Amino acid sequence: MGRLIGYMANRADRLADALHQEREVIALPPSDQPAGWGIGFYQGGEVLHKKRPLFEGRAIDWQLVAKSVRSDCVVAHVRHATVGDFRAENTHPFRMRSWLFVHHGTIGRFDAIRERLRENLPDFIQRNIRGVTDSEHFFHVVLSFLHDAGQLDHPDADPKIVLSALRSTVRLVDQLGREVGAPEATLNVLLTNGRRMYAVRRGAPLFYVERQGIHDPMEEREPTGRQNKPSVLRYVMVVSNGDELPSTYEEIAEGSVCVVDRDLDVQVHSL
Repeated sequence: MGRLIGYMANRADRLADALHQEREVIALPPSDQPAGWGIGFYQGGEVLHKKRPLFEGRAIDWQLVAKSVRSDCVVAHVRHATVGDFRAENTHPFRMRSWLFVHHGTIGRFDAIRERLRENLPDFIQRNIRGVTDSEHFFHVVLSFLHDAGQLDHPDADPKIVLSALRSTVRLVDQLGREVGAPEATLNVLLTNGRRMYAVRRGAPLFYVERQGIHDPMEEREPTGRQNKPSVLRYVMVVSNGDELPSTYEEIAEGSVCVVDRDLDVQVHSL
């Protein structure tokens, strides 16, 4: 079982505490097969990511992974391979310019539609594809629609255009899948440029929670001595594949896109 996690907050210094507070929800049991994990984030004006293998019998400690990360916008992912092996090139998150992307699910009969997905991509977008996964190709089709609309490099891309790019990509995958007799693709994805996060639910459970404050910190913190008290942490966390989540979590409706903006306002749109 894989998992994706999205996080947007009003502060960059409390990610590890937030993950600790949500640890029962985001935890995965030790895997009995090889897996891979990755985390992508925005820090100091840069888009960064870390990717590592996860060996059999090991559980991932997200608080430890994120302990040195200072960011208010993060995506994280645990991958059990369905398309492609465990090379770093096939491990999420995928990145191009200011965009980060993770996917939980599978595009059926992907080998039969791979070239059709690639054929209309601009050359510079095709060259950014490093691996062989269905997820990375889906991401780059979204980017091509953003490029066509002049929003690929826009620092505050129009959310209506981003939603349109996601919808167009889903429709294209569905159309090509039907032509080769593939089942409907499972497309739970997170897409962000650091300004907004887009969480698509299609085919598997997806949930989010809005929090204010840390009520269960990892450790007591020493006073900073500053006169101005930092603002109380607020964050929104999106999690896939939970079965029995706490009542404070909201389920994102099937066939919907949950959008979280920089003010941590949450809106849900139909896919």
